[in-house]
Amino acid sequence: MGAHTRETIGLGVIGCGNISMTYLRNAALFAGIELRACADISAEMSGLRAREYGIRAASVDGLLADPEIDLVLNLTVPAVHFDVTLSALSAGKHVFTEKPLATSAADGRRLVAEALARDLRLGSAPDTFLGAAGRRARRLMEDGAIGRPVSGTAFMMGRGMEHWHPNPQFYYQPGGGPVFDMGPYYLTMLVNLLGPVVRVMAMATKGQDERMITADGPFKNTTFRVETPTNVLSLLEFQSGTTVTFGASWDVFRHSNHPIELHGTEGSLRLPDPDTFGGTVSLSERGADWRDFESENAPYGKRNWPFDAPDRANYRMLGVADLVRSLHEGRAPRASGELALHVLEIMEAILASGESRQSVSIAAGLQQPALLGEDEARSFLV
Repeated sequence: MGAHTRETIGLGVIGCGNISMTYLRNAALFAGIELRACADISAEMSGLRAREYGIRAASVDGLLADPEIDLVLNLTVPAVHFDVTLSALSAGKHVFTEKPLATSAADGRRLVAEALARDLRLGSAPDTFLGAAGRRARRLMEDGAIGRPVSGTAFMMGRGMEHWHPNPQFYYQPGGGPVFDMGPYYLTMLVNLLGPVVRVMAMATKGQDERMITADGPFKNTTFRVETPTNVLSLLEFQSGTTVTFGASWDVFRHSNHPIELHGTEGSLRLPDPDTFGGTVSLSERGADWRDFESENAPYGKRNWPFDAPDRANYRMLGVADLVRSLHEGRAPRASGELALHVLEIMEAILASGESRQSVSIAAGLQQPALLGEDEARSFLV
């Protein structure tokens, strides 16, 4: 992959919904990136964001044809991630997309191949594993703090979306469900720490056939049918031999499982919610009391979200900054299309195994992303 010559990378955003506000606000934190334009299927939305952030509103085709745009940030809904990313690559733009990379591994493979054929960079969320907690956990693992990793658990459990989302039906259709919606955060973190997955076994069930919307809005107190599993328990076998239980459920009122725990020949490691960049990492060496490592003072660990009452760290754009740096350094980005494709293959395998009740193998070949050091992490900031 060739290095990029232009000093400042012009960024264009496609998709101006809720998630775009995080990216647009965070863009100002990072060096070498300039927000230039935004586009949306709704001209009203793109106009609103353009005014808020002092950038141009454009049509999607206009943005893709704009020579000032070097990199497209794809923040559309998952169903059109593939089409928008393919269009941007075809227009000669580098792309960073929200997760998932695509809604099928076959489409994901096409995108990775297209980027490679055109010598363009393809990156994908989540980039949370590059945050303070993920970097600390990775350093501890590489320093041998827990020895050889043997087993672990990862749990994403809750009640689903209908109590807060006014229009949650799409979460419960095929292609939705807890694995595809939240799985990328957990699976990306696990692959970052343990390397690639080679085999999956899963059982998938539904807690309810129908759900009632209790969130305020036009559908309040109406019911809808659940068309995809909402409770999935899986076993992941890593190339290294480590085995991890991964549970993803929207049928849980309350629980006391930690988001991620890893256990090795020398000790145990506990990680915070991988959907945030910060939080506390805890280490127990050979059964000793947990020793806590806070994130507050490390790059991308400070609580900054939501704006008015920050209770977590949210530095979405960090993966984009690393991709931009990768252009200048002629290396692969850490939150790469290949990593997102591997995670997509794991998720697809989990659902396939849940249906077939057989184990499903995953092709090897993914390189674990390079560790992001503290000085390099800091160097991305303005």
